[in-house]
Amino acid sequence: MKKPFPFWIAHRGAGKLAPENTLAAFRLGASYGFRAFECDVKLSADGVPFLLHDATLDRTTNGKGPAGELSWDELSRLDAGSWHSPAYAGEPLPRLESVVRFLLANGLALDLEIKPSPGRELETGEVVGREMKRLWRGRNKPPLMFSSFRPEALQGARESAPDVPRALLVDTLWRGWLPMAQALECEAVITNHEVMTRAVLGRIHGAGMRGMVYTVNELKRVKTLEGMGIDGIVTDAVDQFCPGS
Repeated sequence: MKKPFPFWIAHRGAGKLAPENTLAAFRLGASYGFRAFECDVKLSADGVPFLLHDATLDRTTNGKGPAGELSWDELSRLDAGSWHSPAYAGEPLPRLESVVRFLLANGLALDLEIKPSPGRELETGEVVGREMKRLWRGRNKPPLMFSSFRPEALQGARESAPDVPRALLVDTLWRGWLPMAQALECEAVITNHEVMTRAVLGRIHGAGMRGMVYTVNELKRVKTLEGMGIDGIVTDAVDQFCPGS
């Protein structure tokens, strides 16, 4: 990493304590002392980057169907909080720009997962890279990293924002995952914690990259990973782990 990235990273803002990928979740995560956050970004039909994990709207909003088929005007009117609990009823989907403003104002680092709608991988990476190059500005700005399961999305970000560190996300150890990370000039590999072993971490470190994991919520597993020499942990359990540790 060009700048040291915090060890603890809050998943989708505040894990599961608030509606994921909303500003409310980021505020809650920050209230627990987290200094780094992970979230998911994709494009509206008219090319506006906004936060959402799934390809469809059904699980975390009152909308239906593919998220990438609606304009930002349509998306901005959806309720992204009621599914979680009544306290968050009316919480909107945030634009990437709104989240960036909050993070920069509070000096918080960002692992931005590029989560493209199917068929828009390269485009999403390019647009997100270009937007972050415009938005993530100022003196002493906190660390920023792009991550994605989709190599095409990372390639797009590499083309539009080559100076931003990249990380390949790996759910299973598919053939060629490490050479792919090297070809994309990634500075980190972030794996499902269940596939991370001392040997896998050794391969990552041997290639000159940081080894990080998602999504770890049990103290016993944290201790095992720390014993391996893991470089970073993404967690939902923002109320259980001290981010200063």
